[in-house]
Amino acid sequence: MSRKQKFSHNGKKARARVQRIHTRIGATRRDFLHKTTTVTDHAAGNVSQNHAIVCIEDLQVRNMSQSAAGTTEKPGRNVRAKSGLNKSILDQGWFEFRRQLDYKLAWNGGWLVAVPPQYTSRTCPRCGHVSADNRKTQARFACVECGFEGNADLVGAINILERGHRLLACGEWAQSGRSVKQEPTEATRAQAA
Repeated sequence: MSRKQKFSHNGKKARARVQRIHTRIGATRRDFLHKTTTVTDHAAGNVSQNHAIVCIEDLQVRNMSQSAAGTTEKPGRNVRAKSGLNKSILDQGWFEFRRQLDYKLAWNGGWLVAVPPQYTSRTCPRCGHVSADNRKTQARFACVECGFEGNADLVGAINILERGHRLLACGEWAQSGRSVKQEPTEATRAQAA
């Protein structure tokens, strides 16, 4: 397009070709997201039909993909790198995946639980110790308190699932690990009476 003359016939043809390519990319992304959230025989799919509860991080995609350009008085740093990161975040379709998963789970009688993402990759699932030192590399998790080691993504997934269950049981996420709003069980009420 940059080599075409503005408003020329060849420029219009090139613009239409680029538009068709972007339309095809968008259709392919939507197709993948629909299959991943629905289809039962797809290798990565069957999320909404085989799971009653799905816990995910409550990522603020809009905030994560904001520009780093700054202002004229205070310009941003690493603007080009942040621009590439923003483009890759938006290309993944994280919010669309969450939207489709939410309505498909509700359609099938399931629940989508969005968990606050704070410290999910820094919390030890065994002892509950939270520290930035627990995760020294991108892939490895090693608790400095109890010595638990594991894959960082798996540790994050365990923490998200545990917090999602706590959120469903208690009605509120408690960072300390204690239940905040949990009502007494029937057995406890009967003993008290």
